Amino acid sequence: MDDPAPALPPPPRLVAIGLKGLCPRCGAPTLFSGLIAFAPRCAACGLDFTAFNVGDGPAAFLTLIVGTLVCIGAIALELTAHPPFWVHVLIWVPVTLGLVLVLLRVAKAMLLASEYRNRAGEGRLAERDPR
Repeated sequence: MDDPAPALPPPPRLVAIGLKGLCPRCGAPTLFSGLIAFAPRCAACGLDFTAFNVGDGPAAFLTLIVGTLVCIGAIALELTAHPPFWVHVLIWVPVTLGLVLVLLRVAKAMLLASEYRNRAGEGRLAERDPR
């Protein structure tokens, strides 16, 4: 009896994909080619990452979350310690940039993995039955 094509390992968990940049199909760490740029395809299994449309969803979502956290932190610091303005700039600009860059990578990876798992695609109008 002929053996079928070798089976892929079980897909990695969504959190692992986000944190480690794993391919949602095979689990190889090939999802990103740069800090937040997706690779064109998985070098291990050939999954085409350009077929997925992550868009601006993660960036918009993170703007709200990180902005809220930074505002709460800045207000709390101002009300408790009353530091000069330059201290706020020295603290909150790097914190904001760091959080956005780290969380954007995680959010983009998790959204791409969700699209892969749910076989998400462009919306299409169904043909109506002419009667």
